[in-house]
Amino acid sequence: MMNLPHLTFLRSFEAAARHLSFTSAADELNCTQSAVSNHVRSLEEFIQRPLFVRHPRSLSLTDVGEAYLPSVRHALQEINVATQSVILRTHTRKVVVSCPFSLAENWLPDVIQGFNAVHPDIDLTVHGTVWSDVEANVSDISVTINHVDDVTPDMTRLWVEKLSIVCAPGFLVEGKPLTEPEQLQQARLIHILGRPAYWEYVARHYGLTSLNLEDGPRTNASNFAMELAAKSLGCVALPRSLARSYVDRGLVIEPFDFDLESPWAYFIKVKEKPLAPPVRLFQDWLMQAAAEMNT
Repeated sequence: MMNLPHLTFLRSFEAAARHLSFTSAADELNCTQSAVSNHVRSLEEFIQRPLFVRHPRSLSLTDVGEAYLPSVRHALQEINVATQSVILRTHTRKVVVSCPFSLAENWLPDVIQGFNAVHPDIDLTVHGTVWSDVEANVSDISVTINHVDDVTPDMTRLWVEKLSIVCAPGFLVEGKPLTEPEQLQQARLIHILGRPAYWEYVARHYGLTSLNLEDGPRTNASNFAMELAAKSLGCVALPRSLARSYVDRGLVIEPFDFDLESPWAYFIKVKEKPLAPPVRLFQDWLMQAAAEMNT
């Protein structure tokens, strides 16, 4: 790009041309009259043309100044518009989050409620996802569920996920309440498509050799699986973070003590760095809420 005159020289020229006075231009630009005069003189030296006729008590534009002024004024206006656009975009108080539907429905509302109480000026948009994220660059913060062996360096784990087995409070296995892991071999199981390993891990954990993995309702939605369990249509193994809200509401119960880490966990990834202030605020809030899940 060719050499251009200093922006300060152009601003002083435009103000002096508008007021036809170095003194008035200096008042507007919050500098001295001599500074404005020197700026204009430097600009004239740069373009090698006089811009003003200097009278004892006033100024008038030369023909060159008259011709140059509209272009300078337009350029300064364009710079101002572009600068304001960047400032407004930088300070937009919005955060876009993508999150699996199951976690978005069972955990995220309480997180957002607390965040909104402290930061009511920040608007949150949540995109629910199933198995995969929304289109790239849509979300400021992406929450995904990943196998621990598939994690990349730009992902941060929210918490150590545990598996949970839940059923309806009155769920019976061969006429008896479900209270022992061994009864799962006779129980009707609900299966989450894409996660057959949940029941496989349970069978391996308890040494169950005849768990029925072929029959029973199937769904790709964890929340629907818990709704089926709440209707006594079977029991289901799934992440404890999803089951917690159903257990807290008494819709399902954990029929026996069970402590097994899940091979899948929830992770967050942010779109870009440095983060916009609202994104940083919500990321910090999210991580604090996640830390409480481990307590």
